[in-house]
Amino acid sequence: MKYLFLLFFSGLIGCTTAQLPIDKEKQPISIEASFPESWAGVYRGELEIYTATGLQQSVEMELEIASTDRVDRWIWAITYGPDSVAGRRSYELVVVDTAKGHYQIDEKNSIVLEAFLKDDFFVSRFSVMGNLLDCTYEKVADEIIFTIVMGKESALLDTGGGVMEGDTIPVVQAYPIGVVQRGKLKRIF
Repeated sequence: MKYLFLLFFSGLIGCTTAQLPIDKEKQPISIEASFPESWAGVYRGELEIYTATGLQQSVEMELEIASTDRVDRWIWAITYGPDSVAGRRSYELVVVDTAKGHYQIDEKNSIVLEAFLKDDFFVSRFSVMGNLLDCTYEKVADEIIFTIVMGKESALLDTGGGVMEGDTIPVVQAYPIGVVQRGKLKRIF
């Protein structure tokens, strides 16, 4: 058991630090150096909202990514529903450090979210009103898969935290998931 735990824990640490060799034949769709240029366009699709009881709602969604007159700021506008005025969230993507894949989403209302690009995954994690949200955008060819996973910020379960066969086991907290939103957005131009 002791070795199984060490193998698992070492694997977790390795996942965050190891670099995989790049296959010369299979290049990623975009690389961090070309983001956000390689993602520019307008993407549209259906956002599906799920709870524990299944699909609750489906709503039109559009994502616009476009350059501005500043090299460090991009239009990052999300529109929900058919009303392109009332449903539009006119955010900006702020370039912080491209070498580290570090960006921000400026909601232009005093809220700024940290965001990070890892290969073709653009990820932001934040909490609001007692909820923890993981927001991902995955670029796949001419589509962006948009996902939000949301749940309460307080742990549902605490495990570990003891000593087993001489090994100190860290405390592991598990968090509930209340809502998953997922949209497959296809580039329309």
